[in-house]
Amino acid sequence: MERILHIPIVVFVLGASLFCRHNAIPNELFMPGEIDVWGGLEEEGFFDHPWWRSEGVDGRRPVSVDGFGAVGDGVTNDTQAFVDAWNKACSMKNAVFLVPEGGRYLVKAVRFNGPCADNLIIQISGTIVAPDEPKDWDPKLPRLWLSFSGLNGVKIQGGGTIDGSGTKWWASSCKINKTNALTIDKSSAVKIQDLTIQNSQQMHFTISRSDTVRVSNVLIASPANSPNTDGIHISGSTGVVLQNCNIGTGDDCVSIVSGSSNIKMKNIICGPGHGISIGSLGKGNSTDTVIGVVLDTATLTGTTNGLRIKTWQGGSGAVRSVRYENVVMNNVSNPIIIDQFYCDSSNPCKNLTSAVKISQVMYRNIQGTSKTSQAIKFACSDAVPCSNIVLNDVNLLLHDGTAATTTSCNCAVGFDYGFVQPSVECLRSTTTNSQCQQQASQNGDDDTMEDNERAYSAHTEL
Repeated sequence: MERILHIPIVVFVLGASLFCRHNAIPNELFMPGEIDVWGGLEEEGFFDHPWWRSEGVDGRRPVSVDGFGAVGDGVTNDTQAFVDAWNKACSMKNAVFLVPEGGRYLVKAVRFNGPCADNLIIQISGTIVAPDEPKDWDPKLPRLWLSFSGLNGVKIQGGGTIDGSGTKWWASSCKINKTNALTIDKSSAVKIQDLTIQNSQQMHFTISRSDTVRVSNVLIASPANSPNTDGIHISGSTGVVLQNCNIGTGDDCVSIVSGSSNIKMKNIICGPGHGISIGSLGKGNSTDTVIGVVLDTATLTGTTNGLRIKTWQGGSGAVRSVRYENVVMNNVSNPIIIDQFYCDSSNPCKNLTSAVKISQVMYRNIQGTSKTSQAIKFACSDAVPCSNIVLNDVNLLLHDGTAATTTSCNCAVGFDYGFVQPSVECLRSTTTNSQCQQQASQNGDDDTMEDNERAYSAHTEL
């Protein structure tokens, strides 16, 4: 027992020395190509690409949807005109696929597939609007509205609006047969800037199976009561940058799920919504990973969660190398939360011992107010405890300005330095964390533990 008690103390001392002297983690803890989230990242040029350097459209060959018969009155079906204009623009070097300013173009579900000729710009200056009747949707494309796939070195810009007309969809069901507004799939070196995406049927903007994607100056807006309308959803992608984005939705402002790595977010405004989330991960006993995430400078206002990592029981894999810094919370219900007992289900979830491993998570310079008394919650698995959870310069008060906030820990191991309010002494609880580590070593990856063997009960999303 004496050896077990000494282990976390050694980890804390070594960890504190590393953070205080270098703010870094030894390179051997990182996989090849993985971001060192404990250090800095280049502000400009991060995941930059030479194809992005020409911002304008001068000297290019415009291919306007109007030239292919689009009416732009918001009533006429302009889908075929968009398809024909795309086929032409995609085949030409230095082309501009143009949606002109002032038009309101009704477009049904459509796939814009590449690869395309070099240096394509997609210029959305007008408004693209979806059909507002779910019954008018193409049953062959139940999950997509505007999908761009197989692109390389493309810019999407223009100052226009993508409007999902989601009101009737929100009333019909929660998650079934709903469509995501804008999708970037299987693409590389794509830059999206200066767009508004609003009132999506479900997720506003999804980035899937792609690499080197930069999103900047994007406004996303839906009502707080619109279900499952995530702002930006990143799945199976690497090298994604979100910068200067203002997101208000009925679900997560940003959600990052399995297979994603090297994600950087800078200057994010979030609210209303469910916060900025990693996960959910591990559903259906799946193996999921998210590695290398940085959020630097964000403001969250009135959200149901702040900085959240959420995983289902029974999964496996890892969330590792995450840094949140320079974040302001305004009346946020759960400012800092790790939840390895996530259960977004009307029925109670079965208690299982296997879990997605969460480690190397840092919260630095987190300030503001909590709507609830429990400002910090680390609900980690008994069998797969959270490790290397670090807080530095955190000051979270109740929304009325008093300091009566609390912290809850279950099998979370870490430390704090600098000023931290509320106290996270529970991260250092030698007895509790040693018991969790001992149970973890005894159980291994076994997921057959009976319900009555677990003290922590599952709960549903707030």
